[in-house]
Amino acid sequence: MNSGDDFTERVLAVVEDIPAGRVMTYGDVAAAVGSRAARAVGRTMAHFGHEVPWWRVVRASGHPATGHEARALEHFREEGTPLVDGAAGIRVDLAAARYRP
Repeated sequence: MNSGDDFTERVLAVVEDIPAGRVMTYGDVAAAVGSRAARAVGRTMAHFGHEVPWWRVVRASGHPATGHEARALEHFREEGTPLVDGAAGIRVDLAAARYRP
């Protein structure tokens, strides 16, 4: 995969447009680009996510990408993203924060 392919460019464009304090799931981003390939969105974010506000893409549970929880939480707090503190740890409140372009 290279950053010049159409799927990658479309994914990054969608993520770039997510407003501060809002999030989309990997599946939401896939749907926004006309795909069902949430895992491909994850791979794209793993390779090229540093180019966009990566913390605004979360798992379907509302949790940020594995291994990036602490950094994502800093961004969430800075942006006022609605959070829930539960048994599974802190996660984004998808009911309040989900963005649907």
